[in-house]
Amino acid sequence: MKLLNGHSETGEKHHSATDFGLRGLVITCEHGGNRIPNPYSDLFTDHQALLDSHRGFDPGALSMAKALATAFAAPLVTATVSRLLVDLNRSVGHPRLYFEAIHNEPPEIRQRILKHYYQPYRARAEHLVRQAIVDHGQVIHLSSHSFTPELHGKVRDADIGLLYDPSRPGEVDFCECWRAALKVCAPGLKVRRNYPYAGKGDGLTAWFRRRLAPADYVGVELEINQKHIIRAGRHWTELRKVIVESLRRTLANGCKKMST
Repeated sequence: MKLLNGHSETGEKHHSATDFGLRGLVITCEHGGNRIPNPYSDLFTDHQALLDSHRGFDPGALSMAKALATAFAAPLVTATVSRLLVDLNRSVGHPRLYFEAIHNEPPEIRQRILKHYYQPYRARAEHLVRQAIVDHGQVIHLSSHSFTPELHGKVRDADIGLLYDPSRPGEVDFCECWRAALKVCAPGLKVRRNYPYAGKGDGLTAWFRRRLAPADYVGVELEINQKHIIRAGRHWTELRKVIVESLRRTLANGCKKMST
């Protein structure tokens, strides 16, 4: 994998992709770890293998989120509690908000988990997203995730997925620009849109879309195939650099329709 060097940045006026990308960017990572806080550890005594799997967290998502935040000096919100304790990327009331062991606990336990972990995370993310809109007129919210290479016996046919809502033109244009930039930076990568999941499905980006106008909010979930993360070492380091560079090119040179 070869990272292409050099990029140009244009100092365009307010509502340009460059302006929003470098200063109106917010990075989040909902599934950054598989930590179970002590008060609930007994509920997961027999589930360590599950915690260590893709069911427990998104391997590589946290390091990718940190790389993006560092490269663009963007605000970052991350969580390392396992999605099996409470899935920060699900809406309250979603059947998979909690793992079965938590779901079977008394309601006050679930409410305590929401209060201590879910609500503060959502509140922090919302504060940063809304502040970016106040400061720059529009925000690009990138949510960092990864996906298992094989699920239910079916091999996932992509290296990177860009998830968005097809009904929001700004998100469509942004993801098309980013996909094109990834093709330039790393032609060997297979990049698919709204794969392996539908971008308009339940999640933090969908939660924001219900609250914020398309002109104000562009939300994209970045999904990376965990086969690249499993290889670790130089390969994973170089892939993170490729993704950062492709985003830099996207923000500097493309997405002229995002403000329309």
